[in-house]
Amino acid sequence: MAYAKETTCVQGSNDGTDCYGAVSYPIYLSATYAHPALGETTGYAYGRVANPTRDQLQKTVALLEHGEEALAFSTGMAAITAVFDLFESGDHIIATDDIYGGTLRLWDSLGKKNGLEVSSVDTTDLKKLEAAVRPNTKAIFLETPSNPMMKVTDIRGAAEIAKAHDCVLIVDNTFLSPYFQQPLDLGADIVVHSGTKYLGGHNDVLAGFTVTRDAELGERLKYVYKTTGASLSPMDSWLVLRGIKTLAIRMEQHQKNALAIAEWLKTQPKVREVYYIGLEDRPDKELIDRQCSGYGGMISFRVDSRKTVEEVLKKVKLIRFAESLGGVESLLTFPAEQTHREVPEKLRKKLGVDDTLLRLSVGIENSNDLIADLEQALEERES
Repeated sequence: MAYAKETTCVQGSNDGTDCYGAVSYPIYLSATYAHPALGETTGYAYGRVANPTRDQLQKTVALLEHGEEALAFSTGMAAITAVFDLFESGDHIIATDDIYGGTLRLWDSLGKKNGLEVSSVDTTDLKKLEAAVRPNTKAIFLETPSNPMMKVTDIRGAAEIAKAHDCVLIVDNTFLSPYFQQPLDLGADIVVHSGTKYLGGHNDVLAGFTVTRDAELGERLKYVYKTTGASLSPMDSWLVLRGIKTLAIRMEQHQKNALAIAEWLKTQPKVREVYYIGLEDRPDKELIDRQCSGYGGMISFRVDSRKTVEEVLKKVKLIRFAESLGGVESLLTFPAEQTHREVPEKLRKKLGVDDTLLRLSVGIENSNDLIADLEQALEERES
């Protein structure tokens, strides 16, 4: 029976396979498993390949993303690395130009070393996306909304291009989570997540996920997974399982707060631009509402000067100046010197990731308290 997303978040992590009826699925810390007899198995042999706690988490994430196979990795970057291990030297991949700096670093280092070609393209323009396809193009990698400029790509349109050219469509769904966006339903082949973010939700665990639309791709990724060994530990699997139980109510509160803060930021004299996909005046609002069921908690905003950036980062009290996102606590990040520091300066400037841009991961605190903190941090003070 198919349940609503809210129910799956709470109940999807426990399918009744625990023989003692535990409501909170147990943490299986065993590294190895005994066999009943030669040629017989319990379904488990070695923890790197499979673990009951991790399996429960994987089943839950697959249910939420409407996927066939989910795999839980030690980090989001481990998950993306596994996806890129599907391709061979000489293969070409098209990627969203505005993308997390760690992903770009992976391509510029290990990707190039292994003979992969990656082209950065403004994937919000489907004509540019299709024009970038080459005879050796094997995949299209989207971040939507993108990090940190909140650009939104038409997933269904990109899927049509990928299918026409026999490419795999990969979508990083970290910013919205499966609660607000389900790329596989729109034609994507693989979804990736940094589970550290909204899925875990409490800034206390590192995790990553791949979810595939069909079993064949899932088996290929599983081979990479068991061979390279970057699987998520049982304890961390349980932490993410626990986090997902509150995903629905957290995402609703993140969004409620973010909408209020984004509208408030637009009224501030030191704020030049606000990037949030829930704003009514976005030119791509129709696309956003068509492919997303919500807007999430990520805001980027541009201030009037580098001096203002430094003052805000120093003055915030409730909001923490830290990397990462998607947790219950609000975090403020300076992309140019943190998440995107290794992105070539020319590309950063082209995208607008300069020394006046800040990225805010809105938490679930009271929105009035968060606004008051930003207000005092932006306030002009006499020296």
